[in-house]
Amino acid sequence: MKKKILISILISILILVVILQIFVFSKKEKREEVLKKEKIIREPAVAGQFYPSEKSEIETQIEKFFENAKIGSTSGKIFALILPHAGYQFSGQVASFGYKALLENYKENLEKEKTIVLIGSSHHYPIEGAVIDGSDTWKTPLGEVEIDKDLVEFLKKESSIFKVNSTPHKPEHSLEVHLPFLQKIFSKFKIVPILVNQLGEEELEKVSQILAEISGDNIIFIASSDMSHYLKYEDANYADKKVIDAILSGKVENLEKTIQNLEKENIQNAATFLCAKEPVKIVMKIAEKMGADRIELLKYANSGDTPYGNKSSVVGYSAIAFLVEEKPLSKEDQKTLLKIARETVENYIKEGKIPEYKIDSPDLNKKLGAFVTIKKHGNLRGCIGRFSPTDIPLYQVVSQMAIAAATQDVRFTPVKVDELKDLTYEISVLSPLKRIDDWRKIEIGKHGVQIRYGLRSGVFLPQVATENNWNLETFLSMLCIEKLGLPGNCYKEKEAQIYVFTAQVFGEE
Repeated sequence: MKKKILISILISILILVVILQIFVFSKKEKREEVLKKEKIIREPAVAGQFYPSEKSEIETQIEKFFENAKIGSTSGKIFALILPHAGYQFSGQVASFGYKALLENYKENLEKEKTIVLIGSSHHYPIEGAVIDGSDTWKTPLGEVEIDKDLVEFLKKESSIFKVNSTPHKPEHSLEVHLPFLQKIFSKFKIVPILVNQLGEEELEKVSQILAEISGDNIIFIASSDMSHYLKYEDANYADKKVIDAILSGKVENLEKTIQNLEKENIQNAATFLCAKEPVKIVMKIAEKMGADRIELLKYANSGDTPYGNKSSVVGYSAIAFLVEEKPLSKEDQKTLLKIARETVENYIKEGKIPEYKIDSPDLNKKLGAFVTIKKHGNLRGCIGRFSPTDIPLYQVVSQMAIAAATQDVRFTPVKVDELKDLTYEISVLSPLKRIDDWRKIEIGKHGVQIRYGLRSGVFLPQVATENNWNLETFLSMLCIEKLGLPGNCYKEKEAQIYVFTAQVFGEE
């Protein structure tokens, strides 16, 4: 009997020990899980130096800036800005012109979440590539702002040029000073903070291409840069005007040449003529690839224009906006492109010659993509196109794609002379590609779609869905099957990258 009791007690003790171990292990797991999930906060580095450390002071100062910023109405959507990053007492008023314009521009959808891609240069560390902060949030006296982790992961996946390293971001002021302005005007937004010091030509092209493709209605790019440093007041006005004019031209080569020429002038005390040249070049390249309609100077001043500045040694500041307008081609421009398509094909097929055109229309000289579709008696005879951005103007893209559609579409034999009289032409002028993170955002009849899956890619124009009376899932399934040679559900896979575009479609009567 005693033996049975003893065994029973021992079993009870063992059970109790096991329960305690499970409890302790469970608590340990939970503690480790909490530690893993503990968010990494990038604390403010320059609050109380470059801008006030108290919330009420920041809000009062920014409100005062906005009161003094007199801006006109802007036609089109602002998708990028160049803004200064000095202390608020020196450059805050100039920056406010950009932010007030942004506030006015987005006033219809201020509540919709946005992602602000902040691009600046590192003042403290030598860096290579495009360095993104690895924190979860950035903090200012106005609160915390999340980093768009999904977008960061996409950028890293797209190119090894994008790296994650928090060290150069911790002491850096050039991006942080923009947050209070953004917090003041937008209720919901995330950021992607990127530092860039120097890029080779190919790296610049790659970075700007990838960033241009993530552009969308709720993506805004901000290049953080001051202008010339430490020139006399009059010299700064002279040099900064030249650099600003080069930026307004929209051509990176003009900016490079202007800075090189200024450096040759040996202007006294000139430390730099543009302190964050690479971020500015990135935004200019993005603008070129997106087919920016206008680049506007919103405000220029230098530290000598403030009560705190010394006119014998100043720093220049500018607020520059990049705008795009979604306006259709005029009937006249449509007729011109259709004429170019027909004449090019007929000349090439008959004589082997490509006619040359000199087109003055600004819209036809934009660097946009286009597809040319050729039909014979209403049936498809060839269709080939090129996406924007391009390195040639739209009218030349149409000329080249017309020849390609007539002679290089592998589904058909090349067009013959005796067919020319039976052909009709249709042109689709394309908007730049924009990446989306959910296939359900595609609108049938409005969006064309490109799917990239590993090394494969395929595209359908918007009219393909409507001409075949397809719903969204059929449209995407057929794209996977017909264009990528993959199962019909490939668009739902994690590996699939989906891009949308719109098209203005017009044809011969």
